[in-house]
Amino acid sequence: MASDLEKQAKEAFIDDHFELAVDLYTQAIALDPKNSELYSDRAQANIKSNNLTEAVADANKAIELDASLYKAYLRKGIACMRLEEYQTAKAALELGASLAPEESRFAKLIKECDELIAEENGELPKQPMETTTTESVTSAEDIHPVNPPSDEVTVAPVKPKYRHEFYQKPEEVVVTIFAKGIPAKDVAVDFGEQILSVSIDVPGEDTYHFQPRLFGKIIREKCRFDVLSTKVEIRLAKLEPIHWTSLEFRKDSLVPVKVNAPVIGAAQRPSYPSSKPKRVDWDKLEAQVKKEEKDEKLDGDAALNKFFQEIYKDADEDTRRAMRKSFVESNGTVLSTNWKEVGTKKVEGSAPDGMEMKKWEY
Repeated sequence: MASDLEKQAKEAFIDDHFELAVDLYTQAIALDPKNSELYSDRAQANIKSNNLTEAVADANKAIELDASLYKAYLRKGIACMRLEEYQTAKAALELGASLAPEESRFAKLIKECDELIAEENGELPKQPMETTTTESVTSAEDIHPVNPPSDEVTVAPVKPKYRHEFYQKPEEVVVTIFAKGIPAKDVAVDFGEQILSVSIDVPGEDTYHFQPRLFGKIIREKCRFDVLSTKVEIRLAKLEPIHWTSLEFRKDSLVPVKVNAPVIGAAQRPSYPSSKPKRVDWDKLEAQVKKEEKDEKLDGDAALNKFFQEIYKDADEDTRRAMRKSFVESNGTVLSTNWKEVGTKKVEGSAPDGMEMKKWEY
């Protein structure tokens, strides 16, 4: 049955029905989930459909199942290049070239990656990417100008298996995937220049893939993740201290703004974001509260409560509503000042690492 679906998928691909090919390959994979060729071929169909992060995920899975499958490295390299992940693309292409030295496409694409990397670093005059790409892969079976998806197939959006959310600091973004009771051995996380790739593959269940192209670039070597009893927590080290307006990159995203943190001594201190229209000098407020704490001999929880009372007293109504709602709904574990963020959803509690939230039983 899987072979019949694979044949139909290849025919759909030849007829330029790329979304249909993706759907047929998905059905074939459900019947034969250990077939690396199916993942590699679906990666190719996803590239043609411009589903680039999905193509990278498929190529990674194909490589995981068969590390000698050179086509998977080729397709990963192509998808990463289109995502402007040139370092990641080059690494994949070099591995593929070592497996198939006779395949000329690898050398052409690696050369193109080198030029684009140099261009990014300001070492070469900027050239239109479309020109170099077309010249490099004119005869390639894997890259052509992306055709519009066929109107014959409509794919309904699928609700993600696990919910995720994120928050950020000036130097990092923390992504939380709420997956309860997942063994660490079933979780795979990979970091690219601007891609996060997460796979949760529990035996007997459909594999969960989360592969966003991130809002900004990250430092791969400094990223890490932890598999806890109720969630997978991923820490992304920002390449630049800019504020991410969303987790995923969008072409219509506003120009990112660098976070300017005041300097005290030799140490950088984070600035605290607020939804309040008028800018609040948090450092001045904190200094004032500390002075009052000293005068009133406050310490511990009393000092902390005093600090939050001062914030609440000077805040506008939206900020106060956000603080009340987030504190109550999270059972006292979250305090947000951003009404736009918390006003439209329930605020989930976040227990310290190694602990889990439990409702109080009366």
